[in-house]
Amino acid sequence: MKRDTGYLIAAWLIAFGACTPEKKPDAEPGATTLKYATGFTVTQEGNLKRITITTPYPGAKEEITYLLVAQDESAPLSDANTQVIHVPIQSIVCTSTTHIPLLDYLDETNSLIGFPTTDYISSKKMRSRIDREEITDLGIDKGMNLELLYSLKPDLVMSYTMTGDLGQLNKLKELGIPVVVNAEYLETHPLGRAEWIKFMALFFNKEREADSVFNEIEREYLATQQRVAQAAQRPTVLSGIVYGDTWFMPGGKNYAARLLADAGTNYLWRETDSNSFLELSFESVYDKAKNADFWIGVGSFNSLAEIQAADSRYALFKPFQQGSVYTYNVRKGAKGGSEFLELGYLRPDWILKDLVKIAHPELLPDYELYFHAQLK
Repeated sequence: MKRDTGYLIAAWLIAFGACTPEKKPDAEPGATTLKYATGFTVTQEGNLKRITITTPYPGAKEEITYLLVAQDESAPLSDANTQVIHVPIQSIVCTSTTHIPLLDYLDETNSLIGFPTTDYISSKKMRSRIDREEITDLGIDKGMNLELLYSLKPDLVMSYTMTGDLGQLNKLKELGIPVVVNAEYLETHPLGRAEWIKFMALFFNKEREADSVFNEIEREYLATQQRVAQAAQRPTVLSGIVYGDTWFMPGGKNYAARLLADAGTNYLWRETDSNSFLELSFESVYDKAKNADFWIGVGSFNSLAEIQAADSRYALFKPFQQGSVYTYNVRKGAKGGSEFLELGYLRPDWILKDLVKIAHPELLPDYELYFHAQLK
């Protein structure tokens, strides 16, 4: 499971902002066009497709290139920095739970044959296959059983990296198994992260299906955003919790802050420049947010009593006293995996509706919270 520092530390790093990028002109039918994602590009070169990962990890100075070639065609000569992959693939090993919904929504659930620590997976479709022993548990993420992985002979391994070091997965490339980097987590626009379904689709020749899925998500997101324009006010929001002696919360340019803005709220740290997370003292947070209207995102806490037991000072905040504290962690998979952390990247429209329902319930009178729940 991808342990995005923003999610695990700030506890609510899925929330977004307000600008919508200018839409690019439509391309030929079946071609991959991107409206929000900035982390990869796709160009058609005759019968070939070239994928460029422009920012494969934070601070990356070099791009990564993949050349997709039809199964029945010979691979052209390419430089050492370009990895050739024959498509469509039939089997895949993924290393992040955020990759799982991409397969499900493309009707490629059966293509997954291996995953590190399958207990993290929440998808009911995938869990059925795990129960039938059709998906091999490869062990802990950074210590995967490489020999077991190699024995599966997947057509592709989809990974991610925070530093540019793929570790032992580099050995797989040497053994002829393609390894691709999915950098969806670096996108700052919610729809940008969702648009990485088009990246997954390229390896299955399912670009049309990906467009159909994404277009529906985009329609729902933008329609909800338009409803927010009717809101008379923007309630103030606090986020995050204390780890050790430090309060971690999303920076003002973070994906989470962006979502909160699109939901018509006033995130109290919206003016900060960080696109990562802030590290603040309890005192400074209390001074600024003691009278906030809502506290959204409280890590793994399941009740107000748990929060107060962890630090009695939490009870001093107005949203705690009024019961306006919300968790995103209400939905769990059969083995305890977080559905929010798995599905949230692909369904920002559902997250946005949750936030609007919390902040402006009159705008979505018939909607019921999906990912979020009010703590009691």
